[in-house]
Amino acid sequence: MKTRPSLSLSPDNQEQSHHLRELVARATMHQKAEQRVLQSVPEELAKGVRFVSYRDGELVLQTDSATRASQLRFRQQEIMADLRREEAFEFVWKLKVKVRPGRYSLKKPPSPMTLSKENARLLEEEAGHTKDKALREVLEKLASHASDRSG
Repeated sequence: MKTRPSLSLSPDNQEQSHHLRELVARATMHQKAEQRVLQSVPEELAKGVRFVSYRDGELVLQTDSATRASQLRFRQQEIMADLRREEAFEFVWKLKVKVRPGRYSLKKPPSPMTLSKENARLLEEEAGHTKDKALREVLEKLASHASDRSG
């Protein structure tokens, strides 16, 4: 029986390659920076906000709605003032907010409409009174799609 290999991702694991350790260390640093930045964002706005980067004094945030982006821009001085208390963000001078709408919609596809037996009966009745042969055939075919569940 095969055993599942254990995979421990940490910057201290000497069994991993240098590049992987460096990548894990950077990801950990990014996660800590994101936690600190989100603490500075007002609570009502923090839900849909992600920390993207901080480079050369420019802090980049991402949100899923233009409304939230506008609110973040409006409160940027307050956010940056709070962040400047940390040594890592001491020189933040610009806040850039990008909007990236969600990729997937949680809406269910609409269920197909069903034809009741009563409506099917009315269509058949109308087809019987119609002189146009093509129209009569279309009405009869439509009436044949009646659902057994409705009545």
